[in-house]
Amino acid sequence: MAFLSTPPFASTAYPAKFSHHSLDSPVFTPRFSVLGLGFRSISHGVVVRNSNQAEPLVDSTQIADVPLLSCLEAIERLKTSQENQKSKQQYLAMYSSIFGGITTDKAAMVIPMDDHMVHRGHGVFDTAAIMDGYLYELDQHLDRFLRSASMAKINPPFDRESIRGILIQTVSASKCRKGSLRYWLSAGPGDFQLSPSGCQQSALYAIVIQDLSPFDQKGIKVVTSSVPIKTPQFATMKSVNYLPNVLSKMEAEENGSYAAIWLDDDGFIAEGPNMNVAFVTKEKELVMPHFDKILSGCTAKRVLALAEGLMREGKLQGIRVGNLSVEEGKKADEMMLIGSGVLVRPVLQWDEHVIGDGKEGPVTLSLLNLILDDMKSGPPTVRVPVPY
Repeated sequence: MAFLSTPPFASTAYPAKFSHHSLDSPVFTPRFSVLGLGFRSISHGVVVRNSNQAEPLVDSTQIADVPLLSCLEAIERLKTSQENQKSKQQYLAMYSSIFGGITTDKAAMVIPMDDHMVHRGHGVFDTAAIMDGYLYELDQHLDRFLRSASMAKINPPFDRESIRGILIQTVSASKCRKGSLRYWLSAGPGDFQLSPSGCQQSALYAIVIQDLSPFDQKGIKVVTSSVPIKTPQFATMKSVNYLPNVLSKMEAEENGSYAAIWLDDDGFIAEGPNMNVAFVTKEKELVMPHFDKILSGCTAKRVLALAEGLMREGKLQGIRVGNLSVEEGKKADEMMLIGSGVLVRPVLQWDEHVIGDGKEGPVTLSLLNLILDDMKSGPPTVRVPVPY
């Protein structure tokens, strides 16, 4: 494809020769940041990890003499750092429009530090699951991705079909058959100013993440979030500005829970930090909050469509999208979280209130099975094959 040719930034992505440069040398530029790998610094062989704690992790004497590294030395240290990481997830391939191609070298999965997505949060993203060598709901996620980009005033570097082709090729190169594809559109690299006017071109990035762990159907606990919910303008856009989501998730974990539930400005149930929420009332009605003030969940919408089968079977008496109070939610027979990461996860307790009989509900488990079946054998409208 023509759009995979050498990009305009390729000549400056790496220096032609590896050498030491002084900090005031014009060759030395803080160009790179790592996607999804965490931040570390190394001093005299001591690895210093980031932490939620406010206290410093090491004594100042340990970082008094910071080494000046060549590009090669920095990459070697990055590889060492990555090798020491233990995670269920493996990053198998990355596409970057800055490189103009795909890499399977984890140490090369980097983005420019002066990309406005890094230092200003000017970027959007989305995720599609990979199941048995198929991309699940790729087109639905891609449509939302481009809507978010429009809301963020980011003009994509390629048209929709080119982006779609790049994403499929990236998964193909990864050989991943189970995991997820996460992709970003940013205002692009350029400078450290507030305005993106200095950015020459928007940037597209994608990473394939292998995750072989099974989907968990065990019930969980949630709490009510004290972190303010995003305004509708930002809540309905899937941007990289996820600090409220992160703080909400941390609040839940600090209280021994899986997630924290947001309420809207009118006190109605809204959503979780990265998933939708739904309920089964005592009248066997599946109820989900409106999408006008929260993110329009692709998995949530698919659940609503699949739930119609449960109505035909008599397991549900109705399906409704509308406002739901906290009192109504806590009185429901079943509560569930819905998203591409959790699929359909039963909630057994909200704050101190036990939901239903305190067990995983039959409708919730039925919806989880329907989604799993849909991922494995659903129609072509939701399953895009990947050529390996």
